[in-house]
Amino acid sequence: MLKLGHRTFSDSDLLVMAIVNRTRDSFYDRGATYAHDKALDRVRAVVAEGAEIVDIGGVKAGPGEVVDVAEEIRRTVPFVAAVRSEFPDVVISVDTWRAEVGREVCRAGADLLNDAWGGFDPALAEVAAEHDAALVCTHTNGATPRTPPHRPSYDDVVAAAIRDTVGLAERAVSLGVGRDSLLIDPAHDFDKNTWHSLELTRRLDEMVATGWPVLVSLSHKDFVGETLDASLDERLVGTLAATAVSAWHGAQVYRVHDVTPTRQVLDMVASIRGTRPPARVVRGLA
Repeated sequence: MLKLGHRTFSDSDLLVMAIVNRTRDSFYDRGATYAHDKALDRVRAVVAEGAEIVDIGGVKAGPGEVVDVAEEIRRTVPFVAAVRSEFPDVVISVDTWRAEVGREVCRAGADLLNDAWGGFDPALAEVAAEHDAALVCTHTNGATPRTPPHRPSYDDVVAAAIRDTVGLAERAVSLGVGRDSLLIDPAHDFDKNTWHSLELTRRLDEMVATGWPVLVSLSHKDFVGETLDASLDERLVGTLAATAVSAWHGAQVYRVHDVTPTRQVLDMVASIRGTRPPARVVRGLA
């Protein structure tokens, strides 16, 4: 079982984590949900579309506007409280690498800390333990937050991702985070070139075989764009193809911008695998 806040999910559940950016300069939505009311409308929409998790971020992942701790807290904490009040059953995740922010969003009602920068602040895992929160353990090869990759090199990128994420997860358990509340993330594009991200997708079953639930964040990423020579607005089909492969390999959580098509892909893969019955079956049976 996977425990996220007061919700529990079985190993066969494929979960959609919808991205809600409280940033002015996000790479994909370009600040469309920076305003509190627009972000809350986004939460309402994605929950209606079937997202089990909303992932709230106050800082763009890449280079851009400087956002200090106080500003990140201002962008996330009141919003987490508002979402918690309106949606008591949705799993609330916050994308942050800062322990100070993690502590405040947990107090406001967050269930999951999405540490997208791979333990850069080691105290974030301690915060998760302190507040009985879930934690995402991510492979970034020790990169400094918000820095783009520069000629990353690996003997074996999958082995490196497994070694680092499993190490982070085991450390979190030693600090008191529940073993059933940890996920590992290979972190496509984070200190990786496109060849690395493709290999991680192709061999994702090796990460799944560790026994830790795997989260993937594939949505409209550069490895999709470079593979298909597709602009930012032309990457949905490539994203969904990578999603289907990841689902077949056994990843459990999908961090996405596009909830409805992702849900359909995941349901189709689950039905092909035999873990989900079709919604209706009448063909040839009338």
